[in-house]
Amino acid sequence: MSDTPQTTAGANPKEARVLEQHLDPSYEFAAEFDPSTPGLQEGPGSPSNSINRQAPESSLRLQGGDIHRDLYKIAAQSRRQKLHQRAATFSDAVHFGNHHRSSVSDVDHDELPIRDQLAPGGLRRQYLQRQSRRVSYISEPVTRNFISFLELYGHFAGEDLEESEDESTLEESEEEGERRPLLGRRQSSRRLRAQGDADQVKTFFTLLKAFIGTGIMFLPKAFKNGGMLFSSITMISVSAITALCFELLLATRKRYGGGGYGDLGKIVVGPRFRALILVSITLSQIGFVCAGLIFTADNLAAFLDAVTHAKEAPLSTNELIAIQILVLIPMSFIRNISKLGPAALLADVFILLGLTYIYWYDISWIIKMRGFHPSIELFNPRDFTMTIGSAIFTFEGIGLILPIQSSMKEPEHFSKLLYIVMLIITVIFTSVGVLCYGTFGEHVSVEVITNFPQNSKFVNAVQFLYSMAVLVGTPVQLFPAMRNIELKIFGRASGKQSNMTKWKKNAFRTSLVILCGMIAILGASDLDKFVALIGSFACVPLVYIYPAFLHYKGVARRPWEKFGDIAMIVIGLVAMVYTTSITIARWSA
Repeated sequence: MSDTPQTTAGANPKEARVLEQHLDPSYEFAAEFDPSTPGLQEGPGSPSNSINRQAPESSLRLQGGDIHRDLYKIAAQSRRQKLHQRAATFSDAVHFGNHHRSSVSDVDHDELPIRDQLAPGGLRRQYLQRQSRRVSYISEPVTRNFISFLELYGHFAGEDLEESEDESTLEESEEEGERRPLLGRRQSSRRLRAQGDADQVKTFFTLLKAFIGTGIMFLPKAFKNGGMLFSSITMISVSAITALCFELLLATRKRYGGGGYGDLGKIVVGPRFRALILVSITLSQIGFVCAGLIFTADNLAAFLDAVTHAKEAPLSTNELIAIQILVLIPMSFIRNISKLGPAALLADVFILLGLTYIYWYDISWIIKMRGFHPSIELFNPRDFTMTIGSAIFTFEGIGLILPIQSSMKEPEHFSKLLYIVMLIITVIFTSVGVLCYGTFGEHVSVEVITNFPQNSKFVNAVQFLYSMAVLVGTPVQLFPAMRNIELKIFGRASGKQSNMTKWKKNAFRTSLVILCGMIAILGASDLDKFVALIGSFACVPLVYIYPAFLHYKGVARRPWEKFGDIAMIVIGLVAMVYTTSITIARWSA
């Protein structure tokens, strides 16, 4: 027998009306499936049971009853819905004067019938059904979509990084217990629902969210390092090459039927290449975390200096990094990354507020001064290599490309959306760099917010809120690196079943956060060089070298395809070695 709650809850009213016309008109199907029908709810000791009422005949006794029973249930559910709606309307009229108005949404249309509640697991299904409806009424429009974005980090680069036995997965697995195959790998229902349900609009905004982050704040100083003209050309070129490499990776995935970034490396090249990809992902994410720690510490130091008006800064950058470590350690213990959803959503609002103010102030100043700052340069031959690394750092989003494509209803439209988003973010990134460098010239700082009037309370508020936004987003950035290392050390063992495993993992996570803090302290003196180094050393292989190599080995057949892949690999290697060595030399000097 099919699962009644799944069938009836999903019935369309129009389809139910058409279905009703083709059912046996002599059979009272609504009486059988209506829980309010006498004889179904009342027990033998019920007073009303003494009245001679005959229980409705089961639809199973009809010809072919086992096959068409669910069709009668759909029709009965539709009829009961109409009755509930009429009752709700009548209730509105009665209680209007007493301000006890109820809406149709308050009526429980999808309540499980009594006999389904009495079936094994019925009460549990009823409870979960009520809970899911209650949550969806409250938080569906914004929070659920954003939490689903955070869950993409559980599949960063297409890898399965979620803990298989954490509390949320166990709770959801009970709901799905009767429908899960007896054999096969255990998989949470949340993960199943996330696959293939996103339309093009949702995918578009998810891609925007994946690319627009803290890296945009480093661009004004990057434009100073490269010069206005060179930096603009670099941003456009890096965007175009990055989009091309994304397409190479997607083509490889299409040829080999899906899979994560590391899985593709293992299939096309071998297990060692998978390990190399995961190492690069881990290094790049740790680099992003360290850059975020430095950025937050510098901005908080400037904020405290502006607010306290002290001759000496109340707290140094290193001390503020240490304070962040104390905050991040307990946050790193969170097993379910979606629990950070509300805080991270608020952080995005702060980032949007900061960007809006930057655009407003810069455009107003340039109009007032009738042009750019007189100290700008078109090309800076001394520091231009750092612009390349910073641009690559800003456009790096390859870890979320594969899971976002997997979440689409129509993945064949993903490439079109990707190109549109790349065009939009190129305009945003380039315009921020041009406007800020054009406004402040050679005086532009790495933390561009510190260039704005520090005696403005609004600027102080934006500075503080933006710092908090970066701080809240740090655990999300750390999650893929942390889980990659954990899986290597602990495997799939879960702390839910063993306190010893749980505290071993907590000790590891504490150590990793402290390590990130120590690296951040070492790089705090030159944040722009640190960002350029991450982009050159960690991001170039992930975005340019590995996709081209996978495409060359697994997809390319024509000579021009192989030549293009080889050219991309060579360009990536040269860019990585050259920009990394120059950045290190400039840093040490």
